[in-house]
Amino acid sequence: QVHVVESGGGLVQPGGSLRLSCAASGFTLGFYAIGWFRQAPGKEREGVSCTSSTYGGGTYYTDSVKGRFTISRDNAKNTVYLQMNSLKPEDTAVYYCARGRDSGVCSGRLEYDYWGQGTQVTVSS
Repeated sequence: QVHVVESGGGLVQPGGSLRLSCAASGFTLGFYAIGWFRQAPGKEREGVSCTSSTYGGGTYYTDSVKGRFTISRDNAKNTVYLQMNSLKPEDTAVYYCARGRDSGVCSGRLEYDYWGQGTQVTVSS
């Protein structure tokens, strides 16, 4: 059974930090790209970050989080992390992780086949 499950969300003050986890099961993490997405109420879902180890590997960050967020993986734990620092109210959203299809690389063309249930991140004073 293939699953990805997010955890680590919560309430944090502006300038604070959170680390989100995406625990993968039913597949070997190293063969797949994993993306982080977020969706705020009334807004479209946007890609936040992505990591892959196939075809030379690579990472992606949307411009609004560059320098503040870091994506990483622990292959022994089959888990991908999103370290979020210097959080802003604009970062408030439900965050999802998802598995890329067909051993793809992080790009705007990559499709995702399995999605987690989401974890809420709220940045507020």
